[in-house]
Amino acid sequence: MREAQPTAILLQDYQPPAYLLERTELQFLLYEDHVVVDSRLQFQRRADSPAGAALQLHGEELELLSLAIDGRALEPGDYELTEQGLEIETVPASFQLQCRTRIRPQDNTSLEGLYKSHSMFCTQCEAHGFRKISFYPDRPDVMSVFTVTVEADRARYPVLLSNGNLVASEDAGQGRHRATWHDPHPKPAYLFALVAGDLHYVEDSFRTCGGRDVCLRIYVEEKDLGKCEHAMRSLKKAMRWDEEVYGREYDLELFNIVAVDDFNMGAMENKGLNIFNSSCVLCNADTSTDATFQRIESIVAHEYFHNWSGNRVTCRDWFQLSLKEGFTVFRDAAFSAAMGSPTVKRVEDVKLLRTAQFAEDSGPMAHPVRPESVIEINNFYTLTVYEKGAEVVGMIHTLLGPEAFRRGSDLYFQRHDGQAVTCEDFIRAMEEASGMDLGQFRLWYSQAGTPTLRIQDEYEADTQRYTLHVQQSCPPTPGQPHKQPMVIPLAMGLLGDAGNLPLRLAGAAPDPETADNTSRVLVIDQAQQSFVFEGVAERPVPSLLRGFSAPVRLDYQFSKGDLHALMSRDDDGFVRWDSAQALATRIILEVQDQLQAGAPVAVDGLFTQACSELLADESLDPAMVAAMLALPGEDYLAELASHAGGADVDTLHAAREAVKVAVAGACRESLLRRYEQLASSAPYAPDGPQIAARSLRNTCLDFLCSAGGSHLERALAQFRQARNMTDRLAALRSIAFYGEESQRESALQSFYADWRHDSLVVNQWLGLQAVTPAGDAVARVRELMRHPGFELRNPNKVRALVGTFASQNPVHFHRLDGAGYGLLADVVQQLDGINPQIAARLLTPLTRWRNYRGRAELMCSQLRRLAAMEKLSPDVFEVVSKSLEDAD
Repeated sequence: MREAQPTAILLQDYQPPAYLLERTELQFLLYEDHVVVDSRLQFQRRADSPAGAALQLHGEELELLSLAIDGRALEPGDYELTEQGLEIETVPASFQLQCRTRIRPQDNTSLEGLYKSHSMFCTQCEAHGFRKISFYPDRPDVMSVFTVTVEADRARYPVLLSNGNLVASEDAGQGRHRATWHDPHPKPAYLFALVAGDLHYVEDSFRTCGGRDVCLRIYVEEKDLGKCEHAMRSLKKAMRWDEEVYGREYDLELFNIVAVDDFNMGAMENKGLNIFNSSCVLCNADTSTDATFQRIESIVAHEYFHNWSGNRVTCRDWFQLSLKEGFTVFRDAAFSAAMGSPTVKRVEDVKLLRTAQFAEDSGPMAHPVRPESVIEINNFYTLTVYEKGAEVVGMIHTLLGPEAFRRGSDLYFQRHDGQAVTCEDFIRAMEEASGMDLGQFRLWYSQAGTPTLRIQDEYEADTQRYTLHVQQSCPPTPGQPHKQPMVIPLAMGLLGDAGNLPLRLAGAAPDPETADNTSRVLVIDQAQQSFVFEGVAERPVPSLLRGFSAPVRLDYQFSKGDLHALMSRDDDGFVRWDSAQALATRIILEVQDQLQAGAPVAVDGLFTQACSELLADESLDPAMVAAMLALPGEDYLAELASHAGGADVDTLHAAREAVKVAVAGACRESLLRRYEQLASSAPYAPDGPQIAARSLRNTCLDFLCSAGGSHLERALAQFRQARNMTDRLAALRSIAFYGEESQRESALQSFYADWRHDSLVVNQWLGLQAVTPAGDAVARVRELMRHPGFELRNPNKVRALVGTFASQNPVHFHRLDGAGYGLLADVVQQLDGINPQIAARLLTPLTRWRNYRGRAELMCSQLRRLAAMEKLSPDVFEVVSKSLEDAD
């Protein structure tokens, strides 16, 4: 382990800044081998700060050229310069600091601060990137009005962009030009953005509810101009939706988006100048799947919604990150649900939460929605902060109801506009607007882990009384061995033979949110509670956690017949899907037991019957049928097994495949009928009906091909004849998974030959090969790392190949010879000196060594190998050290 171990920063140690920053004026002189940055910062000592307080500025990898206060040059003895920044011991109460630094973006491989993506200058300043640009109080609670001038060679960089509105553009002589941008809204440094490059744009406009016309532009390389239409349309829909649902109007003359190939994140909400990973903005029918279209719509909306929930109101410190991210994920999920199927959207969100976030909650990096300590803030851009944070906001919405929640959000935005605030400020606004005490609810922000609801029931036929007994618990997590009871909204109903029954809760009025009174939200706020329902004429099957009303595990002993009934007849779409998944899980685990005992495989006919019924019911949304038919993923099944001694990867994979083959055989005619029925010659459109039809058709193809034989000919024909990337990739996946080696290699080579000119499509090709279970995947991934289509310094390509292999190819990643673990550790070791942020994120699969039977020592040995590196970034150090805390 490195000698100088990084130390943790604690939430409880927060202190406000000694100085406020009223104005920030920046000038950038861009050259091919360096950049000169001039800053003029107008400081004012806070009224509650002591006279003589030192000025502390952050700065990393900067060459200081000059420093002055109010025009007086400072000598080296007037300040202290360290690797983390500089401190000036004596400053006036009010003063201007002038600073000139030199930086080298061309050498910046971390993709933080100002760097070059191919020939383009661009920035990423969240969370701590600005300190690599200039000496500055780089913390979110220091907000300032920015004026930025950018000067560069006109021929190489004809487009010069920054935040806010363009206020001046002029010739600078000697073939150079400059542009000045002003953002009237105070912002912290993490929202600063700069772009300079040879870019082209598509333009549109949007008229706000206040009658102002806003110019909308998406900047891309010239070759990508035909891939912007969907993103522009998504932006306009998001702007209108935010006005109608939240009353939030855009506040500048311009809204710019720039697509960048080299980017650590999906996108960044910089005020007025959103910088996007190109994979999250560029699409068309030829090169992009339905999932890509949906993802782009969601991400464009997410970054736009940040204009209020993150920019106009930002977070006081990085421990409050979910204040902006959780709230905005909640908002973008509601937007996506409104644009498509709410139930399908909910299913997609819950699959991610249960598979990945629940695993995060039970792993070494477990932390509350608002962490209490961090070593490297980049490690806390997690599913807990984002997705679980959104679920916490969703529970507030459920408890308050939509009208009171809207009053609360209005109050929050009005009260804190232009401020950097905390999660408590958000909760207080909701309390004041609704009159509800959310004191106990705050535990969701401070307690880590996934709660479990254990539910038992009893029915008294003579009194027609039905009772639910609910017990809640939350397992220990690092630093939190004991947990207090949470507030958990449990949406539920009761299913009878003819459908859902009316609910009459003893001692309670009807639920005003439910018109037909067949659904109700029970508030679980004690360790144990009981709820009695009266007038229940038959023994019901409980319909629990409707709409996934809380991010919890559910422990109720459903019979297979109960699950079949719920998936067939319940009127809550989420419960129908969830019951189908639970039944499939039960069947797969039964087959796994058979395989481990050496017994013949026998798949319960109830499950194949249920699948047949789903395929026969043409009244159902095809997208929901596809979601209900899709078997639980091996990563989810492994996560469940982690609570029962660990997953046996190989038999789990074999059991899942055996169940798929059984469904394919039992439902062959139904699968063929729906496959043929859903074929379409209509022009491609990424709309709800077409996406749903393609989803079910390709699900049918996947099942059929799993049984082999002549069905692969259908996949080959679809691959050759497909007129959109969704159908083409679905067919290629079936060939890669179930075809013979010659078929697989021929199809993969043909696909690459057709699309090698498009980097984003090549990434999909890399990802497909990484996840394919056939052949030697470890050798294949190592070979592809030497392929011209792969580049270690490009985060998208690393995620597509190495990240996909480690997280979605369990049989090969968890090989008993440890080769998969060694591959991942090799890549992390290489990347740590190039891009520590991406290196640390790749490590997640290795941190889950407790979840896999017979693999723990193999996985830990690779973590120890990384820990022994002489130079280890704080990003990777934190993940490795926490993962090994109880390994010995």
